[in-house]
Amino acid sequence: MPEAPARAAADVDVVTSSGRRKVAAHSSVLASASPVLETILERRLQRLRESGKGGRAVVRIRGVTDDVAAAFVRLLYAGGRYLGDCEVEEDVEKYAEQLLVLAHAYRVPWLKLWCQEAIGSRLTPGTVVDALQLADLCDAPQLHLRCMRLLAKEFRAVERTEAWRFLRDNDPWQELDVLSRLHDADMRRRKWRRKSAEQKVYMELSDAMDILRHICTEGCTEVGPVGQAPAKSPCPSYATCRGLQLLIRHFSRCKSRATCPRCQRMWQLLRLHSALCRLPDGHCNTPLCAQFKLKEQQKDSVSTSVSAKAGDGGYGRWGLLVKKVKAVSVMSSLGKRSPPPCQC
Repeated sequence: MPEAPARAAADVDVVTSSGRRKVAAHSSVLASASPVLETILERRLQRLRESGKGGRAVVRIRGVTDDVAAAFVRLLYAGGRYLGDCEVEEDVEKYAEQLLVLAHAYRVPWLKLWCQEAIGSRLTPGTVVDALQLADLCDAPQLHLRCMRLLAKEFRAVERTEAWRFLRDNDPWQELDVLSRLHDADMRRRKWRRKSAEQKVYMELSDAMDILRHICTEGCTEVGPVGQAPAKSPCPSYATCRGLQLLIRHFSRCKSRATCPRCQRMWQLLRLHSALCRLPDGHCNTPLCAQFKLKEQQKDSVSTSVSAKAGDGGYGRWGLLVKKVKAVSVMSSLGKRSPPPCQC
């Protein structure tokens, strides 16, 4: 344990709640560690100087056991720099809950963080409710977050504990707050999963557009542009490309395109390509691209007025899909772009 700076005589007696134990300390150390103790000591030492009696100032630490008060003083001497010290670590691990209360009351932020870590590292379904209440009382956000994570993960086990039944019977507002937080977290998790699934679909559609353009421009093993033989060697994205080639071959031979589910999927892909295609008419090799563009232009005047009345900013469901796929395509192309050469 580190010694006090300079070997000055102790000028403070820290008295525990029972009054049976006094811990000699230095006002400079206590004041530098805690602004609350600094204010208290300024008043006590000023009174001693004015009275002319001399002696030591007395500071009482109430609400905890004698051992915890002594451990608190030892930790203030450590000053947040000796967590690797075995005695310091033992004090934090053994008295973490009571030390957290003292660290909050006397505004010792580094000790508060240590205590939150010590309590959070040993959370269980049986102790998480008490730890959550302690975190709320002591304004301990890190501990509160760890408690909520454990509650979300092990709520069924927490419900069966005596602490949760006591909370439910005696503090319904706290129970409601916990349940509402868990509900909000679950809704955010579901929303994130839904957004992730949607983003995955947009990425797959963007890749399908690139592959369709590749098939209709360069050709691949089974399908190629009109008047050009398919390529002999497979492309790098052959696993996805082959599926689209088989779909194109089926589409070209199917006699019931109006009702065939596979043909309907191909219709949608061709329509999506035409919405994303920026080549002038007659320069795109993708089938039906020009026809779909003309059809969409004819619908523009009607769909714009209907969308404005619906309040969707000029986008229907199809327009929103095109917008999302276009954004993903742009981001994907930027990600594949090689960085400029270094000019240094």
